[in-house]
Amino acid sequence: MAKSASKTPVDYIVPLNINGMDGRMLRLPAPRNKKREILLLYGSHASIERTLTLALEFNKYGSVILPDLPGCGGMDSLYSIGREASIDNMADYLASFVKMTYRKRRFTIIGISYGFIVATRMLQKYPEMANRVDLIISVAGFAHKDDFKLPQPRKAVLKYGSLFFSGALTSKVARLLINNKSVAWVYSARSEKNSKMRGATPEQLKERIAFEKILWRINDMRTYFYTGHSMFRVDLCDKRVGVRAYHVSVGDDQYFDNYLVEQHLNVIFKRVTVVKVDSKAHMPTIIATQEEVAPFIPTQIRRVLARP
Repeated sequence: MAKSASKTPVDYIVPLNINGMDGRMLRLPAPRNKKREILLLYGSHASIERTLTLALEFNKYGSVILPDLPGCGGMDSLYSIGREASIDNMADYLASFVKMTYRKRRFTIIGISYGFIVATRMLQKYPEMANRVDLIISVAGFAHKDDFKLPQPRKAVLKYGSLFFSGALTSKVARLLINNKSVAWVYSARSEKNSKMRGATPEQLKERIAFEKILWRINDMRTYFYTGHSMFRVDLCDKRVGVRAYHVSVGDDQYFDNYLVEQHLNVIFKRVTVVKVDSKAHMPTIIATQEEVAPFIPTQIRRVLARP
């Protein structure tokens, strides 16, 4: 991040208004002599604050813009303007954001998990934008419903449970059920089985649960469940994208079959390079420091980003 005697990273979070929805975005200026422009997209159940340390790591290689997605991070949902939170509609929103922000400039896309899906669909729907993307990087992303390696009973519960709670009324019921007390109890009881809580000291556990409470409060519940359901139905293998792709594969990812992810990405992108990270977590912990997120950006990815 460009040095400033008075500003902290949070000071670079600014209001965002697009298509009648209010949200926020993080705009980190490029370090001296760095020309790369990076569009960073977070995943499901996230916020700018959760992704901040990762953004700071990527900021070493250029400017970083991290926008909210509708219904995420405290932003108004697509439902507020009469649209459902489908992947196609999310892609349309992102296309509007890109046109407003980058105009005709070239840029790099880094998509985390669900954010990678939205970015890929945008490039498929708007091929003219693909001509301005020098490369796209997936961080624990995926592209097809079959990429999930969860046991079938659990997959069915998540798929149809999220569908049930994605309704206008049932999502309000879910909001009542998922309150601060229930969140704290569930995460405390399952702390050693939850990758975001595992290994935490009592003080760290308290801090992480407090952050989870914030995420459950600020994120639109209907959007959360609808996007969750859409991930179990997604198939992006219907259209090619003429962009070079890099995929950061988490070695022991609890959600995805890395072999299938790679095969599906090769169907979509003109060339795919897979870079493996040795980790037992799908993503860093919810309040990971910059030092803790650094291993999720392997040396090979850093070398690519450091190129002019």
